Amino acid sequence: MSNYDRNAYAQFGGVARAGTAEYDLGLRSYMLGIYNYMTLALAVSAMVAWGVAALSVTGDASAAAAKFGANTYLTSFGYALFASPLKWVVMLAPLAFVFFLSFRFDRMSQGALTGTFLAFAATMGLSMGAIFLVYTTASIVQALFITTAAFGALSLYGYTTKRSLSAMGSFLIMGLFGVILAGLANLFFQSSAFQLAINVVAILIFAGLTAWDTQRLKEEYDVVAGDTALMGKATVMGALSLYLNFINMFQLILSFVGQKNE
Repeated sequence: MSNYDRNAYAQFGGVARAGTAEYDLGLRSYMLGIYNYMTLALAVSAMVAWGVAALSVTGDASAAAAKFGANTYLTSFGYALFASPLKWVVMLAPLAFVFFLSFRFDRMSQGALTGTFLAFAATMGLSMGAIFLVYTTASIVQALFITTAAFGALSLYGYTTKRSLSAMGSFLIMGLFGVILAGLANLFFQSSAFQLAINVVAILIFAGLTAWDTQRLKEEYDVVAGDTALMGKATVMGALSLYLNFINMFQLILSFVGQKNE
């Protein structure tokens, strides 16, 4: 996330590299912690999304609260989440979490920060439960594999490249805001071609952000190393950045390769 950059921690200073081997070990441990938190959050989101989908549909048309699509029948729970006005709360709640974490993380303990991050992941899973109603399970799995492979390659590039990607960051953030504004505009135009173009650009932006964020997080280790509390928070917030990139890439890729339920 752009809000979380190493300049915010300049006041804490850095630590001198005691030795290449020791430094590399610490860096690997730090990055592994970020990936572990990200993976845990993705697992929480996936389990919640699957559970929500299972509770939201019924095969008994006579007992259904509403119909979703051509052949999907919603339970009362599913209707409340995906058809009633409550759906707007479910859709916007993850955004509220992101803003809260972005502006409050420095005043939270690591335990509270971790708990809030996992609560955010669960809320994201709640909002993503609808994908199981819209797309076939096979196409969801396909999109997940594609996203995982692409994310892994991009993050590895960001970690290993000697080329500085810092200049690319500002451009990507500006592009992301442009995509958001274009998406809002298309709510009025309802142009499928324009939406396709937006999705293509968005995938490229999140691909770039994955590499850029990985390099940024790697470089931030110099600033947070030596401060256990600060490093713990940096690990959670780094996981949040990569989690958001992964989730957005997955949803965009699913929009291209996903086969809808008939």
